[in-house]
Amino acid sequence: MSYALPPAPAPPPRRQVLVGTALAGAGTVALIGAMLAAWVVQRDRALDVADGTWVPSDVTIPEVPANVMLIGMIGVVVFAQWAVYAARRGERVHTGLAFGLVGLLAIAVINAQAYIWNQVEMPIAEGGYPGMFYAVTGTMTALLVVGLFFTAVATFRYLGGRTTDREIVAAHALYWYVLAAAFSAVWYVVYVTK
Repeated sequence: MSYALPPAPAPPPRRQVLVGTALAGAGTVALIGAMLAAWVVQRDRALDVADGTWVPSDVTIPEVPANVMLIGMIGVVVFAQWAVYAARRGERVHTGLAFGLVGLLAIAVINAQAYIWNQVEMPIAEGGYPGMFYAVTGTMTALLVVGLFFTAVATFRYLGGRTTDREIVAAHALYWYVLAAAFSAVWYVVYVTK
C-alpha cells in the first residue's frame, strides 16, 4: 500500500509575451539590419560606376518630415515607458492615456512617411535607389503598423480588466524600443547619408 501524494501541478508558464516580443524584436533588428546592409552595398556599387550617382537627380527627399518621424519615435518610447510606470503603480487612467499617446504618435509617424512618399513621386522601376527606398521605408512602415496593432491589443487587454497583467505593457514598451532603434538606423542611412 502506497501513501504517496500525487505530483504537484506544473507551474504556469511565465513571461511568454515578453519572451515572444524579445524574439520578434531580434527578428526585426536582423531584418532591418540586412536591408540597410543591402542598401549600403547597392549605394557603393552605384557610386563606383562611371557616372557615380545613387539618388536620381530629379528626386528630393524632404528632410523635415523625416526629422519629425525621428522626434515622434522618441516621443513614442517615452510614452510607452510611461505606460509601464503607470501600470506598475496601478494607475489605469495614466496607463490608458500613455497608450493613447503612443498610438497617436505612431499614427503621426506613419503619416509623415506617407507624406514623404507623396512628395518624392518616384517610380519604383527606375534604377536601384527607388526600389531600395520603397523596400526599406515600406518595411519600416509595416513594422510601425504592427506596433500600432500591438498598442491597441495591449490597451484593450490592460484596460479591459486584466490590470494585474503588466507583462503585456512591458512587452509593448520593448517592441517600441526596438522599433525606435531600428528607425534611428533607417533615418540615418536612408534620410541623412542617402
